[in-house]
Amino acid sequence: MRITVVGGGYVGLVSAACFADTGHFVTIVDTDPVKVDMINSKKPPIYEKGLLDILKRTVGKNLSASTEYESVTDSDISLICVGTPPGEDGSANLEYIRAAASSIGTIIGKTTGRYHVVAVKSTVPPGTTENIVKPYVLKSSKKTDDDIGFVMNPEFLREGLAVYDFMNPDRIVIGSKSRKAADIAEKLYSGIKGEILHTETTAAEMIKYTSNAFLATKISFSNEIGNICKILGIDVYDVMKGVGMDHRISPFFLNAGAGFGGSCFPKDVSALVSLAKSKGINPVLLNSVLDVNENQPLKMVEILEKRTGPLKNKKIAVLGLAFKDNTDDIRDSRSIPVICALLKKGAQVSAYDPMATNTMRKVYPDVEYCSSSSDALCDADGCLIMTEWPEFSELNDEFNLMKSKVIIEGRRILSINEREGICW
Repeated sequence: MRITVVGGGYVGLVSAACFADTGHFVTIVDTDPVKVDMINSKKPPIYEKGLLDILKRTVGKNLSASTEYESVTDSDISLICVGTPPGEDGSANLEYIRAAASSIGTIIGKTTGRYHVVAVKSTVPPGTTENIVKPYVLKSSKKTDDDIGFVMNPEFLREGLAVYDFMNPDRIVIGSKSRKAADIAEKLYSGIKGEILHTETTAAEMIKYTSNAFLATKISFSNEIGNICKILGIDVYDVMKGVGMDHRISPFFLNAGAGFGGSCFPKDVSALVSLAKSKGINPVLLNSVLDVNENQPLKMVEILEKRTGPLKNKKIAVLGLAFKDNTDDIRDSRSIPVICALLKKGAQVSAYDPMATNTMRKVYPDVEYCSSSSDALCDADGCLIMTEWPEFSELNDEFNLMKSKVIIEGRRILSINEREGICW
């Protein structure tokens, strides 16, 4: 099949690369010429395990990138993979969705006698595909839905494992009112094994939001239990291991720690809260999920201050800037509020991350960024472990470089005795 993927960001690039790797002919459309040039030069603009190898195999063969939409003319299907960033009220900003739909429609309007499917992979509120994407495409193309099919095909990718998740999906959700459009979308996955679920369009949109909200809820629940366990002197990891052995619950996303971040969970839960409020519903549980997550990382600073006293002029090492390991993504990283709190208290922050230094430097340019954990720890009065990078779990003698061996973990990865967990 011939595919146009609109948006060369995280979802778009991974989806395009993986579809190309299964044999489809794919063109990525992105407004950023620098990103387009990087992709065409087989250089991924983001870090994702396995992505570079796929670009080397497919770019110049059946994968390319462009700033223009002309590839839509010959494509069987166009995938909308643009961002839906949160607005000031937490709702999803759909301006990029509207722009992509209009641009796709304009090109489709230039074709004759060719059925085209427009599929949305971006995370959008229920009703977006039918009430926004479809009208914008039809208006711009001056065609009817006899000529164009519409599908919602959400993604379920974990950053750091996105390529693996794409190729080994738990499920493939295809939502559409048109069986013809849904069947064409299903053909995209002919080279991928995964159970396919056909639903209504709005149900597919809601499945994505609900999945992320539920996982975020498990994390905040675990953190709240962890906070209680810490007061009681109970190891929350022992507790959650026992809880996770229940097949109705499962052990996944029960690790207590500093909270969740990234491009999906905070944004999507906020958007679902905003959607509920717009319909007159007060989502008490989801509001609590966000409240717990907002306050959780600051507990690390509280514990640190109890151990070291006032933080003014003290050197604090922050290890881990990305929101999780195996990525350079700092969006909603739990390190951001922690560094902000440290700086407000007058601390001197020395930070290290294997990949996310350059992106965090744009947020906090005055922080001392180090080239190794050892450099960050040297003469430090305290250390906060924020991300579960494997190399941090191997640290041991490096902590002897500290002036004061006060080590607070936000992720339980250290094997040394001289450390305290945020909620264990």
